[in-house]
Parts: sequence; C-alpha cells; structure tokens
Amino acid sequence: MDPEFTLKDKSSSISRRTFLGSSAALVGGAFLSPLAGGSNAFGASTNTLKIALVGSGSRGAGAVVNALQAEEGVELVAMADVFEEKLNDSYENLMRVDSISDRIKVPDDHKFVGLDAYQKAIDLADVVLLATPPAFRPLHFETAVEAGKHVFMEKPLATDAPGVRRVFEAGKVAEEKGLSVVVGLQYRYSRRFQKLVEKVNAGELGDITSMSCNYLLAGVKQVDREPSDSELEYQLRNWRQFEWLWGGSPAGLTIHFEDIAHWAKGSYPVRAFGTGGRAALEGPEQGNIYDHYYIDYEYEDGTSLHSRTRHIQGCWTNRTFSFEGSRGVAHASGGSGPEIKSRKGETLWSYDDSGDPNPYQTEHEVLYRAIRSGNPVNDTEWGAKSTMTSIMGRMAVQSGKLVEWEDALNSDVVMVPDDLSDDSEPPVLPREDGSYPVPIPGDDTRII
Repeated sequence: MDPEFTLKDKSSSISRRTFLGSSAALVGGAFLSPLAGGSNAFGASTNTLKIALVGSGSRGAGAVVNALQAEEGVELVAMADVFEEKLNDSYENLMRVDSISDRIKVPDDHKFVGLDAYQKAIDLADVVLLATPPAFRPLHFETAVEAGKHVFMEKPLATDAPGVRRVFEAGKVAEEKGLSVVVGLQYRYSRRFQKLVEKVNAGELGDITSMSCNYLLAGVKQVDREPSDSELEYQLRNWRQFEWLWGGSPAGLTIHFEDIAHWAKGSYPVRAFGTGGRAALEGPEQGNIYDHYYIDYEYEDGTSLHSRTRHIQGCWTNRTFSFEGSRGVAHASGGSGPEIKSRKGETLWSYDDSGDPNPYQTEHEVLYRAIRSGNPVNDTEWGAKSTMTSIMGRMAVQSGKLVEWEDALNSDVVMVPDDLSDDSEPPVLPREDGSYPVPIPGDDTRII
C-alpha cells in the first residue's frame, strides 16, 4: 500500500532535536541553448501567454529557452533573482539565443531583485517558472497558485517536511482551480524511461526483488566569498553547500533515479535507514553538507531500493540504476540505455534513444499543451512524494535512526525561516574558525 500523505498530531511527530540537517549540491540541467526535440511544437496562438522567471540561474535560464521553444505564443515578461548581476547575466545570455530573443520582453522595471522579488514577477505573468534554490519553493509555489498562475517548478520541491506539506496542500488548490503544474523531474518525460517502466509493469523482469541506483559525481561547486557579502548572501551564492537551502544530495541529485523506482513500483517507501558523512569536506567555507550517502529504502512489499550518492572531487563517477527481477535485470543510466538482460546475461530488450526528443523540452511542451487545451496536468503529488522520500533518507542517515514514512512526513523540523528577508541572518552560522556545525548521527543534542 502506498504511504499516505496524512498528517499526525504534533505530539507524535519528530522533534526538532532529532533531525536538523546539513545541505547542498548540484542541481541538474545547465543552461540550454536551442534543443532538439520539438521546437514550436504546436504553433502560435492569438492568446499570448506571459511568463515570469523566478530564479535566474543556469537552470532557470534553460527553462526559459525550453518554454519559449515549446510554442510561439509565449513571451518572457518578468525576471526575479536575489542577485542583480545574476539576473542581468541571464538576461544577456537569453538575448543571444536567436530563436527566442524577439519574445524576451523584459524592460528594466520588470527585473526584480531581492528575496521579495518573486511576488512582483508572479503578479505580471500567466505562467511562472520556479527555479530558485529549493528552500523557497513552497512559498513561491503557494504564492503562484494563490494568484491563479500555472507553474513549472524545479525539483526538489522543499528542503524539510513542513515545506513538503505546504507544497502538497498548494497542489490540491491548484487542482481545484484548474491550474497546470509540471515538476522538473524530467525522466518522467523521457521516452526511454517511459518505455522501460512499461516493460517492468508488463512483467518482463518477473517479480521485482530489489532496485539500486548510483549518483556519484565530482565535487559540489564552491563560490568564493565576496568582501561585501553578508553571511546570508554568501550562503545564497553557495546554496549547494547548505542543507537548509538545498535539502541534501539525495533530494538534489539522486531523486531523479529514486523517482523512477517509485514510478515503476507504483508506490513509495514506508521506511529508510542508512549511513553517510563528510569524507572530503572539512574546514572553513565548506558549508554543512554530507558528501556521501547510502540509503536503504524499504517498500510495503519488503523490496528495497539501495540508493548511493557521492560528490567528491577525484573519485570514480557513475550515474546508473537497475531493477533486479526474478526473470531478469534492467539497467540504465542518465545518458544511455536502457536494456533488459536475462539471468544468464542474454539481452532480452534494448532501446535506442538517439532519435528521442529532449525531456527538458518535452516537459514544457506538455505544460503549454495542457494550458491551451483546458485539460490540466498536475505533477505536484508525485513530485512532493518523491521529494519527501529523499528527505526521509537524509533524515535517516543524519540521525542514525530507522525512520518511518509517517514520522518523517509529520516532522516539525523547520529548516527555512518564515520571516527571512534580505537583512536576515541565515539559520546556520559559522563558528569562529569559519566552519559550520554538521549533524552527528546518534547525537540528538547537536542542534544547528
């Protein structure tokens, strides 16, 4: 049975002392100039849709390119970011993409800077692209839905359980309003993974006995501290290094493969345990993230997903996942495959994806087709559940506990302050030597 998105009384929830994490890592999908796979997929419309970008980094800029290539009747009319230089760089880069530059109509008074900039940009749009660090996703999503806007939002959808619950509730409101919401877990929109999941569901592997995934990368990006930076500005520039801003590498990275497992299973794990820590990161300016994780997710039927994450410079890199079945094994990676082999190693099925459309593009085409047709699509529930699963895994590793789904979902740990402003101190502060407190498994007195 699928673990339900039900809330318990606070008295049975996880205490603040039990789970306070550390964060960060690389968000997928760099800036994308014109992509293969369906540019101008369903033509222009007399009803122009106005887009606002909230979060003007490389992934946000890539989303703009995808959105404007999805159809001709779309214009970018507003941009928002905490940093003015980042916003201006993204604007200039977008204006260099010839196929879309004539539909980028963002005058200077539609370029908004600061932590409150999101509201001003959302007010000007029909469709909002949310691509800030995920700590802000719940607030921005709630605001967009309340204003009646369609939404594309990047994963993960939150960094803590209270944030996931907010996203889940806002998704229900979006459904009631007939709004379309697409989540940037793009493998759901990848033809090769759709074909693989079809094969698994058709019983090609027999009964699934276990699953595993690897998301092993080089180090997380480090941005030097500027002399004029406040502590909050420094952490925002290095959001991949801080748990409260990013949610941890299972949520920021491995969620892509974990989500495929949940998709194929048609359910979500009921508990998790694991191990991890910091093998390479130490000293000043290194944030408070773990740089490696192993998580065992257990499903209701007793099968497990073995999830491994690492981001340490100079180590072996690997991005793969597999399904083990009673009749065969399925393998795939982030860039090739998939294939199914028998227990004797014979190839039973393989898929050539060389002609497939780019899933980054496809997800936007689906969004605008849904808006135009009046048949809404809403990815919020499964996007929120996959986000919560990854957060549960991080909780298990950093606490050293066996964590149940219901306890994780009902956790009262708030990692993102409600009243954060440009002048605020961040919730995690450095020690005198410039290092940051890091969670220690088994030590419930360690509060960061």
